[in-house]
Amino acid sequence: MSNNLVGKRALVTGGSRGIGAAIALALAENGADVALTYQHAADKAQAVVASIEKLGRRGVAIQADAADPSAIKRSVEEAARALAGLDILVNNAAIARYNSIADFKLEDIDALLAVNVRGPVLATQAAIPHLGAGSRVITIGSAGAERIVGTPGTVYYMTKSALQSFTRGLAQELGPKDITANLVQPGSTDTEMNPANGESADFQRSLMPLGRFAEPADIAAAVVFLASPAARHVTGTILTVDGGLLA
Repeated sequence: MSNNLVGKRALVTGGSRGIGAAIALALAENGADVALTYQHAADKAQAVVASIEKLGRRGVAIQADAADPSAIKRSVEEAARALAGLDILVNNAAIARYNSIADFKLEDIDALLAVNVRGPVLATQAAIPHLGAGSRVITIGSAGAERIVGTPGTVYYMTKSALQSFTRGLAQELGPKDITANLVQPGSTDTEMNPANGESADFQRSLMPLGRFAEPADIAAAVVFLASPAARHVTGTILTVDGGLLA
């Protein structure tokens, strides 16, 4: 545990479980006050807040549908108000839908684009007025943006590849304000969405030189680094945490 984020105020979208919850806790362990959004899992969100508060930090849970533009804007404003400002935005909220291109339903395409692409753009847009010099925007993508692992994931991975251009452009736009923008791309990570004992887990492990799934804390560690003073000169960068999948 470090105190290199003391005084910082963070918002983690989709922070009630899995990677998002691990990020929220890791930021708090390093001294930040943390707000998180959730859609349905109020009990899990409150449990994360309780863990943040046990660390002596301020924790806030905000209900928001990551597909709803007005809810996204409201949640950012609520977070900034509750924490008396905002220094770190982590765009983590995402959904996954899988199917062949031939059979992909329009509503599933629209849902993926709304949450995984439009959501981070709108959350960042709402956060920018609150971000001062030294602030951070960190977005969570997927190593699948670089390597398609199973063609039913093609549309999902397409939404994650869009975050690469978004991050690079954002870094150029916000750089003059001394605000960094970076992208973390997890590989296979042991969560409810993709458990390490799932049907395709052995296949996924076979693709990674390290031969194991990441834990959510492994992804959170990358986010904490990018949020820290040590990463003040890192922007527009893609940090892939994938056990060697892309090697």
